Amino acid sequence: MRIGIVCYPTFGGSGVVATELGMALADNGHEVHFITYNQPVRLDFISHNLHFHEVIMEEYPLFQYQPYELALSTRMVEVVEKHQLEILHVHYAIPHAYAAYMAKQMLKEKGIDIKVVTTLHGTDITLVGSHPSYKTAVAFSINHSDVVTAVSKSLKEDTLRLFHITNEIKVVHNFIDIDKYLKESHGECQRIALAEPEERILTHVSNFRPVKRTQDVIKIFERVQKTVPSKLLMVGDGPEKRNAELLAKKLGIYDKVIFLGNSNEVAKILCYTDVFILPSETESFGLAALEAMAAETPVISTNSGGLPEVNVHGVTGFLSPIGDIEDMANNTLTILKNDETLERFKSNAKNHAKKFSLKNILPIYEEIYESLRVKV
Repeated sequence: MRIGIVCYPTFGGSGVVATELGMALADNGHEVHFITYNQPVRLDFISHNLHFHEVIMEEYPLFQYQPYELALSTRMVEVVEKHQLEILHVHYAIPHAYAAYMAKQMLKEKGIDIKVVTTLHGTDITLVGSHPSYKTAVAFSINHSDVVTAVSKSLKEDTLRLFHITNEIKVVHNFIDIDKYLKESHGECQRIALAEPEERILTHVSNFRPVKRTQDVIKIFERVQKTVPSKLLMVGDGPEKRNAELLAKKLGIYDKVIFLGNSNEVAKILCYTDVFILPSETESFGLAALEAMAAETPVISTNSGGLPEVNVHGVTGFLSPIGDIEDMANNTLTILKNDETLERFKSNAKNHAKKFSLKNILPIYEEIYESLRVKV
């Protein structure tokens, strides 16, 4: 099949999932075309079946904010026509689903019936999409997509609660390529580069937005390191990074916290990790938690959104109420208290992550595409 994928080309979960999906489809023999304003950060052009089409924005003084939706929908039309695409798979409702609807209508006038699959990822629904300025357009775009998927049961329920949806929503969980996170894929983990042999390593990976509650990570670690010698790796960048750094200095633990910035080597970093901390206010799915589990790392997280669908309480890690620093710190210490307990949680995490393997999820998307192809 010839498939167009529209996504944000960033380190965020929706962009990562869309990119990994596109590369896996190309490996399976499909012709895949990415349509976005920059090359996706994890896009690897090893396969000749992969193509990237940049959405170019012209600067016009007339516009206070440049109309990306218009440029995107126009580019979609061009790529669909030129490469005879059969499917447009758009990730994130705003603005991609709306732009895809406009492209679909323009193509219809040319006698082309492009099928649109919309995947909802989270904040496009729960935060941005539910804003009064966008709500009507988002609901319209969802209801006029040919197929709609959500990355968790929780997100599906939120969508149905926040919007008047007449279209069916299929739950297709996020996925990972398990093989990329196997410890043997990275050789021997050189932990000594980051911590002393007797120290445990805790890690947090995010975009450092307020919803990720990165200061809670610092507070949890501050309590843990009092009992267990440890280091904290903070991976990512964003508006709350500076506040997290200031808090670490205020608590006198800055020398034990390593801020690594954005990284394309998350799997290698997780190889070093003993416990992954994710105290988010909300997570539609929790891809970062799944990546950690695949790398044999137990997860300490909140019980919000789709996280309970990924992190099994008392098995792969622990779930706590939002903001309950003491509970999360105590749960972390429960896992780290001895090597035997830690190894049990690590093994459980790795085994549970296999449920979300790319090998299990990819055929579901291919089946969706094929069902639309039959209707052509």
